[in-house]
Amino acid sequence: MCRGDNKATLPREARLPINRCNLPAVVLGSLTFQQHPAELLLDGVAELHRNLFQRLEAAPAAQRGEVFGDYLTVHFRLERPEDMGFSGTRKGRAKANYIRMIRGWSFDADSREGAVLKGWVESRFGLTPRWHGQALRDPSGSAYRRYQEMRAQGLYGTNAIEAQLDLVYTFCQFELARRHPGARHVTLYRGVNRLADHEVLESRGKGQHVVLLNNLNSFTCSRERACEFGDYILAVDIPLTKIFFHCGLLPGVLQGEDEFLAIGGVVEVSLTTL
Repeated sequence: MCRGDNKATLPREARLPINRCNLPAVVLGSLTFQQHPAELLLDGVAELHRNLFQRLEAAPAAQRGEVFGDYLTVHFRLERPEDMGFSGTRKGRAKANYIRMIRGWSFDADSREGAVLKGWVESRFGLTPRWHGQALRDPSGSAYRRYQEMRAQGLYGTNAIEAQLDLVYTFCQFELARRHPGARHVTLYRGVNRLADHEVLESRGKGQHVVLLNNLNSFTCSRERACEFGDYILAVDIPLTKIFFHCGLLPGVLQGEDEFLAIGGVVEVSLTTL
């Protein structure tokens, strides 16, 4: 593990002292973790939803997405919110499920839905958000307060949305392990106009930099697609255990751009021009 005074170690202000998974944030957010990834397990998810994963194990590969979607619909009563105590008239909030959160992120990562997803990462993995519409450096500042307000608004009136996201991540890991047995990383790309828009912890020459990513990030698996979003291309080997969602996981949820949602931390990236 990286030493506490190593610039490649996750800075103290970018992590919480506790989280809800099997590794602390200082470990899973470090450069060492990028180089030597390990399994990340959210507390209690596999045990509480053992029946789901037994069904997934027994289902043909082509039907696992449908099995997963059906389970969440029934378990969280997504089509019958009144069964869970909803008695209001604003049905829109009661229907704010995991699909809407992911689609909302794809339209605008700094939206209310984006705040919910970043807040979920903060809660489960202990990685604090670094950007939401503007830099989040001061927990007592107006920018962080705005992020917290948007997160609260996004959670209000929903049915255990963060528990739904727990299952999305766990299902994603279940699928990646079966689709890519033995794989540890995936190379992803991001188009940028300025490296200075990211938190650069160290520059190592020849286009190699150590960067602190936001706690949740959009990438693409297509370099050509990344070229459409900036004059420079960031290429980074992301541990598969940090993939929260990708466009091929559940058909129809994310469309286009070959998008991957990756949990952040400290990573080494390569910066190249078009």
